[in-house]
Amino acid sequence: MFAHSKHILLCTVAIGLFVVQQAGAQALDSPIERSFNVSTGGDLVVDVDRGSIEVESTDGREVDVRIEREGTDDFLRRMKFEVRETSNGVSVVGEYDGEKRWGWRNGKRNKVRVRVLVPRKYNVDLKTSGGSIEVQDLDGSVDAKTSGGHMTFGLIDGPIVARTSGGSITLEGSSGPADVKTSGGSINLGDVGGNVVAQTSGGSIKLDRVLGEVDASTSGGRILVKEVRGTINARTSGGSIEAFISEQPKGDCSLTTSGGSVKVALAPDVRVDIEAKSSGGSVRTDIPMEVVGEVKRTRMNGTVNGGGPLLKLRTSGGGVRIVKA
Repeated sequence: MFAHSKHILLCTVAIGLFVVQQAGAQALDSPIERSFNVSTGGDLVVDVDRGSIEVESTDGREVDVRIEREGTDDFLRRMKFEVRETSNGVSVVGEYDGEKRWGWRNGKRNKVRVRVLVPRKYNVDLKTSGGSIEVQDLDGSVDAKTSGGHMTFGLIDGPIVARTSGGSITLEGSSGPADVKTSGGSINLGDVGGNVVAQTSGGSIKLDRVLGEVDASTSGGRILVKEVRGTINARTSGGSIEAFISEQPKGDCSLTTSGGSVKVALAPDVRVDIEAKSSGGSVRTDIPMEVVGEVKRTRMNGTVNGGGPLLKLRTSGGGVRIVKA
């Protein structure tokens, strides 16, 4: 009787242990969810060793955090998260407890996705060592950094700083300045209400309308600025440059390329001094210009509307054309 009961007890303990182990295995990859009641205008800080980050906004006054995970048991055990309320808002930290070169080996299998819902008026500071970053419409400042992924932003009512070492950057628009840099992708910005710094080592740059100054450079792509109301300095080593200067620049401007054509359109009342030179094509103008010095097919200096700040146009692999907007 006692032996039989002992056998039943052992079986029961074994079954219970199995259930606990199964529940633990399920808990490893179950989502982490936290919700906080916050004041508008606060700060969201996300800093994770691995994973994509997505931020959406709402008219409510809550910050909802959802962290989705999948991968090997070892990865899930070592990838630890801390989600907490701070004096200024909410903090999400994800750290990998181990050598990353081993933990990242199953890169396609080990995945993390951090999704956060914030009030529409909120500031975000986002950082990941491996993943994409997406921020939808937001009334606040954005500071985003990733070591390997694309970056996508909606309409940002405030300044934006974005850095990625391996992906494209897309911004629908911002009311403040935009400072965006990538080491390997294209840059596509909509209307920007302040100054723009756009730099990439391997892609094209496209800007719609910029109310401030433009500093754009790429080592391998085309630069297109549909409209700039301030000064512009654009440089590329492997593509054409096209820009429209719609208002009087307050300082000198330059469009320089080593591998393409240069085309600039000027509003009728813009006053500039022009220095245009091409090593691989001709220089042409469709607007009245008072020529200074000798006229050559590959070089032209002169003034437009009496002159003003210097507009320097240079290309080593195409022609130069100046047109009226």
